[in-house]
Amino acid sequence: MTVALMWEARAVAGRGGELLDWVRERSKQLPGQPLRLEILRAPQDRVLVITWWDAAYDAELPELPEPDGELVTRAVHRWRFESVS
Repeated sequence: MTVALMWEARAVAGRGGELLDWVRERSKQLPGQPLRLEILRAPQDRVLVITWWDAAYDAELPELPEPDGELVTRAVHRWRFESVS
């Protein structure tokens, strides 16, 4: 089964580049190797990370931590999905 983990954060205004750099660095430090990892950005200094894993839906998988509170405007949003096709 393939499980996708989504991680989304919104940087403090004007600090989207810093958040993107933070995500890039932390993504390299994940224990284990996902099948795929994609980093995306959007207006309002948002950064989204999606990792795909060959694992059961309820498997314990490595996730990015919360960034420093001074870098983001709110807690990170996280979602977990399983492949159905």
